[in-house]
Parts: sequence; C-alpha cells; structure tokens
Amino acid sequence: MSFKSISDSQITLTQLMLPSHSNFSGKIHGGYILNLMDQVAFACASKHSGEYCVTASVNRVDFLNPIEVGELVTLKASINYTGRTSMVVGVRVESENIQTGVRKHCNSSYFTMVAKGDDGKKVEVPGLILNDLDGIRRFARSITRQEQSKKRVKSFTPEEFIAEEYLELIKEQNAQVNL
Repeated sequence: MSFKSISDSQITLTQLMLPSHSNFSGKIHGGYILNLMDQVAFACASKHSGEYCVTASVNRVDFLNPIEVGELVTLKASINYTGRTSMVVGVRVESENIQTGVRKHCNSSYFTMVAKGDDGKKVEVPGLILNDLDGIRRFARSITRQEQSKKRVKSFTPEEFIAEEYLELIKEQNAQVNL
C-alpha cells in the first residue's frame, strides 16, 4: 500500500466574486460557493488518489459570514482522512475585501469523496502520512464524525426509532404533535 503526505494534494483556489454570482440580496449566492467547494474538493481528492472522484456526502455546511460582490474568495482544501476507497476533504472558505484587506472566515465543510476507476468501480486510495499534530487531530476528528453519523442514522431508522423518547423534546419546539 502506498502513502502520500497531506501537502502533496492540497489545493488553493482564489476567485473574484462578480455580480453574476450574487443573489437577490446582493450577496454571493450560497449555491455558487457550494459549487466552488465541490470543485476544489474534487481536485484535492483526485490529486491524492490519482483517480476520478465523486462526491459521496457533504458534512455540515454553515454559512458564517456573507460574501460581497467584489471580494476575493479563497478556498483551501486538504485531505483530512483516508479510508480504503474514500477520502474526507476539509474545505475552508475565506473572503477578502480588496480595498481594506479585511479577511473573513465564511465556511468550513467536509466532503467525503470516493475514487473511481475507468470502469466506474471504487478503487483503493493511497493512505495518508500524518506528520504533525494538526493532521492527527483532523484524522481523528474524521473518525469520530463517521462514528457519530453511523450512530445517528441507526437510532433514527424506522426499526430503531422510539417516538416516546422524543415527545417531550418536540413539545419544546415550534411543532404540534397530533397522534
């Protein structure tokens, strides 16, 4: 099995935000940013694996700060985790006001990408060389996130879900239960 360092596949993309990228409120459309994030995650995963990659899932997308027309947006992507055929790519989005130099953290997200061979079947990816504490932290966090996701999915399957355990919680929300 082969291994690659995190720095071997890191990608940085910077783009000027144009009026054509904006929504009705004059801010950059979130869907446009998601598209850029998916592109940079694809590039990073493909560079690491040496294969065509597809997006399997996106974990948690929070838009922290709006992006204005005329700002530079920089997307940074790196491999946080490698499985047998999948990789978790961490993507960080920052905007910069060209005139003032003020930078804002706008979004961070995690894309699970799967490597595919020419026949469209999953192929094994190189492992990841972890050579600093940040890399170890990100790899461990990805493992924990996967375990939490599996537990969450299992507890909410129709076979495992117990509604009575959630009724009091739901009553505190903006919902009305009529059973």
